[in-house]
Amino acid sequence: TENLVEVTDKFECEKFVFVSTDKAVNPSSIMGTSKRIAELIVQNRNICSLSKTNFSTVRFGNVIGSVGSVIPLFKKQIKEGGPVTVTHPDMIRYFMLIPEACQLILQSGAMGMGGEIFILEMGEPVKIDEMARDLIKFSGFEPDTDINIEYTGLRPGEKLFEELRTADEDVIKTNHDKILVFNGRACNMKLIENEIDGLK
Repeated sequence: TENLVEVTDKFECEKFVFVSTDKAVNPSSIMGTSKRIAELIVQNRNICSLSKTNFSTVRFGNVIGSVGSVIPLFKKQIKEGGPVTVTHPDMIRYFMLIPEACQLILQSGAMGMGGEIFILEMGEPVKIDEMARDLIKFSGFEPDTDINIEYTGLRPGEKLFEELRTADEDVIKTNHDKILVFNGRACNMKLIENEIDGLK
């Protein structure tokens, strides 16, 4: 991300939209941590007045049908006769359709004036266990009778639920009812220069 930011700046691109994830909130994995660091890199380019390019971030949850989505995996497991593997009976996730996510990313990018972190309104989270059971029923089978559900347990760094913002991140509405934006931004070059250089 930092390399892309540098190249964008060098060639004076008009806009740069960084797609982030709910895993960046209170990160418990390398993926989430790297996304949060990337958010800071992107945000600070404008907040610290380091670039003429308009940098913004869009943070949201899971996209149904995307690479790595759980639904194609469930469908494959059902087709093979099971079992359908669910991490934990209480696990919940936010979901959004690909066309909606794409439209909202483009609209957030168009709205951005530089340095914003936008959050997409994703509605109520979905229980993965219920989703698996519904997919089994929609396929004409009965869960736990025709096709078993197997709980595999949380993997290292995996959370039962994802959050779209931390308790201290104040968000406000935009003129789009499905897009929120963080209120209040402060330049933090010490973190960017010292900590990330140390990480490298």
